[in-house]
This record gives sequence, structure tokens and C-alpha cells, in this order.
Amino acid sequence: VPNEGLRIGTVRRPPRGVPKSKFSSGNWYDVWFPNLAPSPKTIKLALTSETQRQWGGFVKRYRAEMASPENSRVLDVLAALSHEANFSVGCYCEEESRCHRSVLRQLLLDRGAKVV
Repeated sequence: VPNEGLRIGTVRRPPRGVPKSKFSSGNWYDVWFPNLAPSPKTIKLALTSETQRQWGGFVKRYRAEMASPENSRVLDVLAALSHEANFSVGCYCEEESRCHRSVLRQLLLDRGAKVV
């Protein structure tokens, strides 16, 4: 994708069978940032959510995870970085609206990030 910048993989586990040295050259992502991925318990909520209410439960729990001091600082840095450089956030989900990326997008916007 043109102008996608640094590709940040926000998944808990890297692609199976792909060594770290091949993440970028294999066109997966440039850096792996697993702390921006939902915890295994929280991702299970997302994967099993069938209703909007269940999805809301996932969003609430994931937002709480991202509110930890460490994750909050990372989000602050990414929001500031977005004004100086392009980067993209990715995972394995095909549909962003039912993916933690949609929540990350909003968390970054809430911090004043430049999002396209």
C-alpha cells in the first residue's frame, strides 16, 4: 500500500512458522508489537462475540488493557509520531470494524493522532 509507512504488527503471536527475521521480507510487518494486541482472554471475547453487546464487552476489556501505564505511553508515542511519519497498524483480521484495530484507531484519535 502506498505511503503505509512502518508496518506495526499488533498480534499476540507471530505468524506460525515464520522466523522474526522474515516478518518484513515476507510482507507481514516491519515490527512486532504484541503488547498492543488483546490478551488471550480478551481476544476470546472478540472471537466469540455474536451480538453488539458482546462486542461491547470486548471493547471495554481491551480499552482497560490499553489503559495500563505502559500501553498508554506507547499510544501517546504513536499519536505523536503520527504527525511526523506514516505508519500502519495490522493484524490478521480481515474486517477492521470487528477487530481490535478499530479500537486502537479510536484510542489514537482520542490522543490527537493524525489518522488517514
